[in-house]
Amino acid sequence: MHELRPTTEREAQLWDAAATVPDPEIPVISIADLGILRGVRFDGEQPVITITPTYSGCPAMETISTDVKTAVEQAGFPRPSIDLVLHPAWTTDWMTETGKQQLEEYGIAPPRREARSSGPIPLTLSAPVTCPRCKSRNTYKLSHFGSTSCKALYSCRDCHEPFDYFKVH
Repeated sequence: MHELRPTTEREAQLWDAAATVPDPEIPVISIADLGILRGVRFDGEQPVITITPTYSGCPAMETISTDVKTAVEQAGFPRPSIDLVLHPAWTTDWMTETGKQQLEEYGIAPPRREARSSGPIPLTLSAPVTCPRCKSRNTYKLSHFGSTSCKALYSCRDCHEPFDYFKVH
């Protein structure tokens, strides 16, 4: 179970309703597994759902907010409020292992950090990214930006397929 999911029954039900919302740009991953869903609470009787965008200019946040409100209302929580929080900034560290696996199965290389003697650091431009299709590390970057700003475009020298890599943030 997700570590941010509340333990009280009412808040857990609210969380579960919000967690059903898929990311509109990557529909195989929920906003909970992506790490966008950060918390739920009640302000009196009003449900409040806290979300954090993957980056401050993310164009999907309006759609996500609308989808969360709809899912929460359909679960029996009227008049929900969305609390959009920019600090702390979203990080790929907030993605669940399930979410990373879902990305890979969908054909997007999940974010990963390279371990070095000084500890984990973000993936460098020269480090190979594993192809999500054939699992080869014989890959190269075509463009720093892929289908969205969160992703880079790579290609595999073995299966000759292009793929997105979800960049470490």
